[in-house]
Amino acid sequence: MVRFTPEDGRRLFDLMLTANPGDHFHQLGMALEDVGATTCRISLPWAEHLIGNPDTGVVHGGVLTTMLDTCCGFAAVMAAGLGELCPTMDLRIDYMGAATPGEPLIAEGEAYRVTQHVVFTRGTVYQSDPNRPVAHCVGNFSRLDPALAGPMAQQIAALLGKTEAGA
Repeated sequence: MVRFTPEDGRRLFDLMLTANPGDHFHQLGMALEDVGATTCRISLPWAEHLIGNPDTGVVHGGVLTTMLDTCCGFAAVMAAGLGELCPTMDLRIDYMGAATPGEPLIAEGEAYRVTQHVVFTRGTVYQSDPNRPVAHCVGNFSRLDPALAGPMAQQIAALLGKTEAGA
């Protein structure tokens, strides 16, 4: 199976962004800031179309959920270490305070445990201070059976220019 490096992670995220111009990545305006062997950081500039409460200008909770799911899911894929696909099994979010209107959002996700079938993650969304999170989550991501993930993982590897022999 093909192993992904952080550079492969950046390229995969770019592929996800270019694959479908109308998807939620584009609609929200998310950008990959950093990716590591078990981590991911995504940014999102504040924008009018993200407002959930027009009276206060506060960002909709679904935006925070999407950021955390994307960020932790990407960390899970990186941590699986085999180019596996890892769909969300469970995502629990604590909304800890309203985001300040006009300020960008940062999501950070970390995969802290990988088992045979599950990748366990945690993440936060914050604005200027990581010690003052707007939301916190824990998420579990399924490691798909290689027989199911194999063809798609091979397609992703081909798009990234990696091969079984060259990995």
